Amino acid sequence: MCAAPTQGQAIPAGVDVEKETVITGRVLSADRQPVGGAFVRLLDGNGDFTAEVVASGTGDFRFFAAPGAWTVRVLSSAGNGSTEIRPDGAGIHPVEVTVAK
Repeated sequence: MCAAPTQGQAIPAGVDVEKETVITGRVLSADRQPVGGAFVRLLDGNGDFTAEVVASGTGDFRFFAAPGAWTVRVLSSAGNGSTEIRPDGAGIHPVEVTVAK
């Protein structure tokens, strides 16, 4: 079992999104249904592992990162998927990852 914290879309109180770079998103199946319990990994611009969280029951996840090139990779029983995101500064940067077998 993974020790990664379960995630949600709500940003914790006290987080200043004017200063923080937040990658937030949702894991979806090919038919656009949320995929809960998926392992969501954040890889840096070199493809190196940086962090992992478990998607909430509604497929939501969140990472605090730095501006730059990132890959969000998802592993789940519904399938796997990945997408790239390039946040250019502070704020909330939404992304969806669709998984398929």
